[in-house]
Amino acid sequence: MPLPTASTQVSFPAGSVEGRSPVVAVHDLGDGRYGIATEATPFHPLDHTWPDQPADTGSLTVAGTELPVVDCLTGAVGPGADGIVVGADIPVRRGDEDWAWLVLHVVESLPGLDPAGADLLGSEAELRVDADRRAALSAAHTGCHLLALALNAALAPRWRKDPGRSDAFGNPDFDSLAMSSSRMDTAASTDVYRLGKSLRKKGFTAEATEELPALADALPALTEAVNEQLAAWVRADSAVRIEVPGPEITARRRWACDLPAGTAAIFCGGTHLHRLGELTSLATELILSADGTELTAVTIPKRS
Repeated sequence: MPLPTASTQVSFPAGSVEGRSPVVAVHDLGDGRYGIATEATPFHPLDHTWPDQPADTGSLTVAGTELPVVDCLTGAVGPGADGIVVGADIPVRRGDEDWAWLVLHVVESLPGLDPAGADLLGSEAELRVDADRRAALSAAHTGCHLLALALNAALAPRWRKDPGRSDAFGNPDFDSLAMSSSRMDTAASTDVYRLGKSLRKKGFTAEATEELPALADALPALTEAVNEQLAAWVRADSAVRIEVPGPEITARRRWACDLPAGTAAIFCGGTHLHRLGELTSLATELILSADGTELTAVTIPKRS
């Protein structure tokens, strides 16, 4: 089977959950599973470089057979590669222009279809994303970005000096400077921040000063301030969009939200709400580890 030479075009940045497109490749993933690539797709795959948002699931119907899509992965084809390379096995930086980047719709079997893909290649596939699951993940991802902005503002007084990186509102970008991991599920986003020597060298202080209590003592007031800001933004029903320079899966996309104080933008490859009014509430719980080296934010969106 000839390998694709063009990257998959994606429509999920605009919120699409359905589409039709020809099959361009079928890749044997082992254990009876296959990854089916189409020329275009509404499915959001797991990003192998920063796997914060889980992949879409749904269904793919081709050659008269409906196949459940149980996962969605990133694959690539490039010079010297022996076929399609998947996920962590991809040896080059994401978006390398010498490679074709693919969305692989993972199915657990190909009942009645040729495993080699001969009767699939070129056939038009109907693609349907689980829309409710997508909406839940989008709410969690939008909530994650709003939490970042609100936390940056609340922690701004704790910087002794300019760390050299600010967010859209001019606050020191604690979120990006301290981020250790970020994960979404259908119920919440969980962000873990490392409060180590590197952050202190940049100017952040968790210890008590003449002006501020220790971070551990300030945590209740800090949580309250963040949640008040999140609630105000939800009430504002601000518009949310994903800015895209092109349709390819490798395009560098930005989340943008027209908040009352101005438009905030964060580079992001995930899916999002269209308006903050799609939420009835958004609140976070801040947890400081016993040794004070990690701050965890669990942010829960409630959809209307």
